Amino acid sequence: METRFLIDPGGLRDLADALTDRYDPTVGEDALHRLSDFLTVRVPGRRDDRGKTVPELVGERRYRDAVQQLWPQLVAYTYDEPAPAEGFGNADRPAGPFEPLSRRRVLPRYFSDRGELLGILRGLIDTMFGGAAADAGKPTWCEKTPFNLLCMDFLWELVPEATIVHIKRHPVSVLASHLAQPWAPPTVDGALAYLKPVYHRWLTWKNTVDLTGRRYIEVKAEDLAADWPEQRRALFERLDVDDFATPSTFQSHKLTNRNDQFDDETREFIEEALGKVIPAMGYE
Repeated sequence: METRFLIDPGGLRDLADALTDRYDPTVGEDALHRLSDFLTVRVPGRRDDRGKTVPELVGERRYRDAVQQLWPQLVAYTYDEPAPAEGFGNADRPAGPFEPLSRRRVLPRYFSDRGELLGILRGLIDTMFGGAAADAGKPTWCEKTPFNLLCMDFLWELVPEATIVHIKRHPVSVLASHLAQPWAPPTVDGALAYLKPVYHRWLTWKNTVDLTGRRYIEVKAEDLAADWPEQRRALFERLDVDDFATPSTFQSHKLTNRNDQFDDETREFIEEALGKVIPAMGYE
């Protein structure tokens, strides 16, 4: 599922920068506070389309223990700071009987060796995901937050042996799919405003790096759907995992159902607006 806490704002990527290159006590404390909220409130409270949460999928006890064991490795010192009065109170006269007299402050560790911090963060996901995979008798695990694609350098820092699989789709179909999502803009203009910067950022980065020899696989969803059993075998071979019949499959009718979503004029407008994105993604 999309666990999100690896690369989303407030997640591990932000923390890695905040406790190394961007460190100061305020930046670090803010990053720890946001990660705490992410791991203790947002992740346990978010269910996927199967109704499952991350703790339920990896094991409630395993998840809670892994998070609890993380904080002592990241915190240098804690103390209580007198809380400023709120309401009509002042320093000598609280506003009411429930007014807090202090607030908890955290001094984060500074990591001059970024690798040491990444090792700690790696331990968190090894415990969660690796432990769940081992329980299921599996040699590896997969995490599918969409914007992982824009954070490949960090992911390879965190998990050097990771293989990143980029399953792409025709950009016009991607835009059509976004129009059906409650979290995306509901109009063509809005969806273009959402997607064009994402495509441009990805293509700009890709054109500046050499992915030859890197653990990166790029494949079209349309090709997977055209002959899933054969394409699956080829993909799994590239991933160095045994082939098996997966419960979920790529099916052509689920990809072609967007082909007639737009009339000719609207499709022409979208293709013109996307410009060089379509051929750059490998489509005509």
